[in-house]
Amino acid sequence: MSESAADRLTAVQDLLGRLISFDTETSKSNLPLIDFVESYLAGLGARFVRVPNSIGDKAALFVTIGPMRDGGVVLSGHTDVVPVTGQNWTGDPFCMRREGSRLFGRGTCDMKGFDAIALAMIPEFMAANLRTPIHILLSYDEETTCLGPVDTIARFGVDLPRPGLTIVGEPTMMTVADAHKSVSTFSTTVHGFEAHSSKPMLGANAIEGACALVGGLYRLSDELDALADPAGRFDPPSSTVSVGTIHGGTARNILARECTFHWEFRGLPGVPPDWALRRVEDYADRIVLPRLRRYAPSARIETITEVEVPWLAPEPGSIAETLTLKLARANRTIAVSYATEAGRFQRAGIPTVVCGPGSIDQAHQPDEFIEISQLEAGIGFMRRLAVELS
Repeated sequence: MSESAADRLTAVQDLLGRLISFDTETSKSNLPLIDFVESYLAGLGARFVRVPNSIGDKAALFVTIGPMRDGGVVLSGHTDVVPVTGQNWTGDPFCMRREGSRLFGRGTCDMKGFDAIALAMIPEFMAANLRTPIHILLSYDEETTCLGPVDTIARFGVDLPRPGLTIVGEPTMMTVADAHKSVSTFSTTVHGFEAHSSKPMLGANAIEGACALVGGLYRLSDELDALADPAGRFDPPSSTVSVGTIHGGTARNILARECTFHWEFRGLPGVPPDWALRRVEDYADRIVLPRLRRYAPSARIETITEVEVPWLAPEPGSIAETLTLKLARANRTIAVSYATEAGRFQRAGIPTVVCGPGSIDQAHQPDEFIEISQLEAGIGFMRRLAVELS
């Protein structure tokens, strides 16, 4: 490794350690991290714009290197991480440590590793005499809603340059993903009527209704399997449903008045995000509610849509795909089953792909880590980007 390459890798690791030290679980503010990054950028003389959320407890950061004009490349990364509560870590999740060729800490892989590479490369970007700008967008709330970049995207072409393409740096082992599934999350509550469990004809058991709906949801899997991606690019190849939590009832001998379950639908590109919701509501109206209302006419079922994250659809030959394949020194794309912010950019008419360091298999795990070789691969990718745009 050349001295300059070694120095850049050291800079990446130093920045990654600082980013990891900020506990930016999605339920918490990311402003201390944003303050740190702004101080770092100011020291480099880089231009940046803070884009706060409506409450003011979080913010995105939009950085521009090169000419302030349309047509640039956005390197998009999020600053939030998933919780560590209940996970069996062997060290402090917010103190990065090295063991052999691996760096451990919450967010090393998902996805502060990418953020650190992009930030550490700014001095090289600034020295490259770019003809086309490179933008870095650090956002928030990716792990819950993927809404963190939306306010910034809305300003593209208004008071911020409109980019020509976006590369979202979620972990793909530096392969190029041109497609991912959507994810929609729901909360369904069954309202029954309490009565003594020995006299079920006097009430309606909300747990019974919820269990019927959950069973109906999982029976949809057979239908989804029949609608699997014929190209087999996704793992698994079909859209999926899953129930994550269920809560209800007050005692063993009381018909439950209320029961709530939280569930999700992950849809292939092109499958309507409300596909499963419409079928659940139809099943509730035809089968579950009539049974609940035999003895309790007031019984009802309500479902709230909590989050809808759009899919990323393939755009063969797009400027994003073509450039990123060249930078990654690859000749094919992949599809991934997890959701990212990429669909938000694509919905705004910006060609977008996903390509970043690390393995998604390490994301959200206790003792999350990234291989140092993946940071090196990311640095090489960024250097080729600078050359391409100079």
